[in-house]
Amino acid sequence: MTTRKPPAPEASQIDREFRNQLGKMTAGLAPSAYATAWADWATHFALSPSKQIELQQDALKRATDTWSFAARAMLGQPLSPNDGLEQADRRFAGDTWSQFPFNVYARVYQQSSALAREAVREVEGVSDYHSDLLDFSVRQVVDATSPANHLATSPELQAVTRDEHGANLVRGVQNLMEDLRLTLSEQPAAGTEAFELGKVLATTPGKVVFRNELIELIQYSPTTPDVHAEPVLLVPAWIMKYYILDLSARNSLVRYLVEQGHTVFVVSWKNPGAEDRELGMDDYLRLGLRAALDAVTTIVPRRKVHATGYCIGGTLLAIGAAALARDGDDRLASVSLLAAQTDFSEPGELALFINPSQLAMLEATMHRDGVLKSSSMAGAFMMLRPQDLIWQPVVNSYLKGKRDPLIDLMAWNADGTRMPWRMHSEYLYRLYLDNELATHRFPVDGQPVQLSQIRTPMFVVGTETDHVAPWKSVYKIDNLVRSDDFSFLLTSGGHNAGIVCGPVHPKRHYRLRQRGLADPHLAPEDWISGTPTTAGSWWPAWQQWLAAHSSERVAPPAMGAAKRGYRVLEDAPGSYVRQK
Repeated sequence: MTTRKPPAPEASQIDREFRNQLGKMTAGLAPSAYATAWADWATHFALSPSKQIELQQDALKRATDTWSFAARAMLGQPLSPNDGLEQADRRFAGDTWSQFPFNVYARVYQQSSALAREAVREVEGVSDYHSDLLDFSVRQVVDATSPANHLATSPELQAVTRDEHGANLVRGVQNLMEDLRLTLSEQPAAGTEAFELGKVLATTPGKVVFRNELIELIQYSPTTPDVHAEPVLLVPAWIMKYYILDLSARNSLVRYLVEQGHTVFVVSWKNPGAEDRELGMDDYLRLGLRAALDAVTTIVPRRKVHATGYCIGGTLLAIGAAALARDGDDRLASVSLLAAQTDFSEPGELALFINPSQLAMLEATMHRDGVLKSSSMAGAFMMLRPQDLIWQPVVNSYLKGKRDPLIDLMAWNADGTRMPWRMHSEYLYRLYLDNELATHRFPVDGQPVQLSQIRTPMFVVGTETDHVAPWKSVYKIDNLVRSDDFSFLLTSGGHNAGIVCGPVHPKRHYRLRQRGLADPHLAPEDWISGTPTTAGSWWPAWQQWLAAHSSERVAPPAMGAAKRGYRVLEDAPGSYVRQK
């Protein structure tokens, strides 16, 4: 296999600048990737007369249905635009959508959009990846043109405007101007000012006990008279502020663990600037994971550590754990991975943005700025769910003239971070594009690591509706490690809300199964069909697992270790988390 590496520093600046300027006009999307996909489809569609006939028949059937529906709707009787369709669109379920002519608008839209998506699917000879790219492209157009998103075609928007005599549109313009002002001045989104760090969010008492050029390490104050002997080290992703694990008191994983008698440390990543452009994956391992582990094992000496990684923080932890095992370092008591991928052969919907053309454009943008801005990442995630994350907020804010109330998770999501050019390029090329970690080719300090060297107890969590780290992709680690004490838990919810659900959640459920090395590996379908469902949050199940893998309870350790170089620097949540 030929390994593709990030472009060399001496690559043509003219090419990079051209791609950078092109990206500004295409919302960061690489037109060559989509042009290739469309050419692939057009060529094979021309060579597929059976698909052409099938599509013509489908078009005739849908046109006949639409004309028949319109004829009935014109009689004046209420008629739902979802009537008789296999898949009902919840956007048109209200009574107002059953009135003429709005029900006809909705019916035409549904039949046209279904036909458009059908046209790009299952064309023999078109690669699966190109088919997915085309479906993604069509979905952007389909969601943008929904009659529910436009004043002229939405009875709901017209009713609001009529009832308020247009005041909603005035407020909408004011909201738009405010958002433009905040965006252009790179200020936080409206409403986030109510979620002040240290007062509303990230309120668990603790101290910053270590700081270097990449991380702050926070040690949390104990609330129980004795604690489990082995501390817990939380490693969040560097694409997010750490306090997703310490949100409001009701759903703070940090607070919950502390209240259950665990000594908790968390890594708070610096928000990098252009001066950090040369920081790479080795730096994130050395200055991040290893520096934090050194501090924890100094503050709590002679004890192993329960290391826990979330999202790509979990990927970093898996790489680090394999490197520690390779080097004979046995300081980890266990490894827990939360919604973290290690095999990127099936990375889910994010694969739509992972191709050589797309990465070349992204690399050009990052090389120019030195970092990838949080707005670029946020835009990519929003395009995966355009109706919910783009058009519904647009309609509510600018046409209905009302602000959706923010919750703690939404305020955290608006508080983005940047990523250094070198690290993110290495991550995308080596892990996503070339899958080096799962194929034993990912280097740490110049030597490849193997996940099969991880032998510690492991607890891995996937979420059912994860768009970032699909659970079947997360589950692939079961075939990569050699842990004889391996537990996999699948919880309801998505990448963030499924993990940050609080210790009590009436709408959550999970499945949990443990296996040893002698047990056969189950395919994902067999695993889920053979594993019973338990109602409630998964947090207590994990905490009980941590407790069972801990030794005796002891007196809480001191905050920091000043004599050994880890003095208390300031109160949590620290300084790095406040960087904009």
